[in-house]
Order: sequence, then C-alpha cells, then structure tokens
Amino acid sequence: MTLGHRGFGAVRNLALLTCLATPLSAEEVVIAALGDSLTHGFGLPADQGFVPQLQQWLDDKGAEITLINAGVSGDTTAGGRARVDWTLTPEVDAMIVALGGNDLLRGLDPAVSRENIDAILQLAKTRDVPVLIAGMKAPGNFGPEYKDNFDAIYPDLAKTYDALLYPDFLAAIGLREDPAKALRDNIQADGLHPNAVGVALIVEDIGPKVLELVKQATR
Repeated sequence: MTLGHRGFGAVRNLALLTCLATPLSAEEVVIAALGDSLTHGFGLPADQGFVPQLQQWLDDKGAEITLINAGVSGDTTAGGRARVDWTLTPEVDAMIVALGGNDLLRGLDPAVSRENIDAILQLAKTRDVPVLIAGMKAPGNFGPEYKDNFDAIYPDLAKTYDALLYPDFLAAIGLREDPAKALRDNIQADGLHPNAVGVALIVEDIGPKVLELVKQATR
C-alpha cells in the first residue's frame, strides 16, 4: 500500500497530535547500573535481582526513575571499563558502579582494579554523569596489605571524583556480623550470591543513596 501527499500529511498530523496528547516526563531520570553478577541477578528469577528489586523500591517511593541493568555475570573491573563507553548512552543521567567482586575472587592486583575503576569514573566525569560507587571489601585470605590496598580503592576514588559512596555492596546481608546466619538466610547455595531476601536487604540499605544520586542528576 502506498500513501499519496494527503496520506502522508494525515499521518504526520496524527503523529503530532499523539505526541501532544502524551504527557512527557521531563523529570524522569535514567540510571545505568554497571556491574557484575551481583548487579545482573545471577541465579535469581528475572524480577528478583538487584535491578528489578531496586526499581520496585524506587517506584514505591514515587521516584520517576528508570534503571538499566548493565550487569554482566563474571565481569571484572576490566570488563566494566571495556563496556562503560557504550553503556553511557546519551539518555543515561547517572550511573551506579558496582564492580570488583570478581577481581577479588581472582586475586587480581588492587592497583589494576583501581586503574580500571578510575578510568570508568573519568569517562563519567567527562560526560557529566554523576556516579554512585558501590564498594567491595576484600577478605583477609590474601593478607593485610592486599586487603588494605583493595579496600582503599573505593573511598579514595569517590573522594577524587566527588562521587557518592556506598562502602560495601554486601554489608546489609550480615556476613560480617553473623556469617552462619547470613549464609543460611540470605545467600544462595553457591555461597557467593545473595538470594532474593539478601537482595531485598541490599536494596533497602542502598536505596537512600540512589535517591541522593537522583538529586545530583537533576541539579
């Protein structure tokens, strides 16, 4: 089927009227969550991962926010660095960076992890995208020097780039206070990833920081 001149005019006018009749949400903020399996929702139903649970939490608060799940299972800080350029599309207003867990599992040099996260934050800065850094805490099995060097990455870079900081992505699960209870109640059978209950605890704790990020994005 072909449209003549009048047909094209009618379609154009209809499209214009549709746009005018559709309320635009100028206040909506788009946030990309750049991370690994903890962000992606490994081992969980599609609606129970970190991003969908955080989206629901924000919706319940009446916040006009759209979250983009930019989590890739198995990703290191190097993987996040490789992806950040095309993650920060023009519609992204802010970003959550939650990387480092797989660097820890592999015992990677903290200096390399720092360099990768620094590059991610540098690109966000050049694009005027505010960032919330969700840190990780190293276990003690690599020695105190490794732990000190790794743990310092997140607060140091948050200060350097004036980014918001959530010091430990897994803190709310309670692994440090009562490891046995946390593993039983809040962690999946693999002993690594939070279950849906654990994710809910994380979301409840990090949610206020995400709302602070939204304020920064709408200044």
